[in-house]
Amino acid sequence: MSPVPSRARFRAVLRFETLAWIAVAAFLGYRIWPQVAAAFGVASANAAAPDFQLTTLDGRAISSDQLRGSVVLVNFWATWCPPCRVEMPGFQAVYDRRKDQGFVVLGISTDAGGRETVERFVAERQITYPVAMASGSVAQRFGGANVLPTSFLIDREGRIRHEVRGIFVSVALEQAVDRLLAEPRSRKTAVPSTSSRAVP
Repeated sequence: MSPVPSRARFRAVLRFETLAWIAVAAFLGYRIWPQVAAAFGVASANAAAPDFQLTTLDGRAISSDQLRGSVVLVNFWATWCPPCRVEMPGFQAVYDRRKDQGFVVLGISTDAGGRETVERFVAERQITYPVAMASGSVAQRFGGANVLPTSFLIDREGRIRHEVRGIFVSVALEQAVDRLLAEPRSRKTAVPSTSSRAVP
């Protein structure tokens, strides 16, 4: 009769399997992202990103004008959305590595339950990039954000270069961000004043 595995051993095995699947997903994202992007229409759009003004969870005003000159990932998400939870640690990691070079992640929560739930969720997961609550007008300007997660990668000149519906693999994100950061700055992309009035 084989012994029953201990709870600690079970947790160790589960942790190993989780890390293994993350490694496989990262590898596949790195190897097949170009083919997946082509197949599902995740490609450069070069359309101007819509204007918006929001207030982050910590009370700061943030706007599209304010972010001009940076490479920006606008991510529509919700606390109840499993794929959103999967991709957020990767967003945080890329943000930590590239924020000093001009990369910004703006998480826009579509939760209907109120900001307290979102604040608790973000704090528990140690998310430090800016997060704001979605207003109806902002969601509509980005096409309604009917699929979660939906992400828009915007270049320094305020053009949407990639739109991803579903999980944005961190390896693919970092490659795309690096390409946009390497593009020459336009004289028109000087970062304006940080003063901005938020839309209610």
